[in-house]
Amino acid sequence: MPPDAAQLLSAATEVRENAYVPYSHFKVGAALRGASGTVYRGCNVENVAYPEGTCAEAGAIAAMVAAGETELVAVCVIADSPDPVPPCGGCRQKLAEFGRAEVPVTLATTAGRRLHTTIGELLPGSFSVAHMAHAARSE
Repeated sequence: MPPDAAQLLSAATEVRENAYVPYSHFKVGAALRGASGTVYRGCNVENVAYPEGTCAEAGAIAAMVAAGETELVAVCVIADSPDPVPPCGGCRQKLAEFGRAEVPVTLATTAGRRLHTTIGELLPGSFSVAHMAHAARSE
């Protein structure tokens, strides 16, 4: 397990209980560490007007940005599932926006299963600002 994964797992597990999931009943918790060392947490929040809900990862990123940070250095996501649940495609892109490819990601289940990966492994070939460099020069 990555060095700070235990602390992030504890934070993600705790915040998961606050998830608002009256429709799917599928609670997800996420915790990430900003470059400052601060841990930010998020849980999924559903809305009757699907797909207007918010993923746990997006909530944790929003908390980080609201606190004035824009770089994450570790991530943990937990759900009650038979296998560790990876972030959705949109959240993978959000994680790549604020974390480098080598940032460790721990995916966990409430039953104790773990999968250790990285942002780069979750989103190979990610779209980045480098793809837009030509457009900025041609205006």
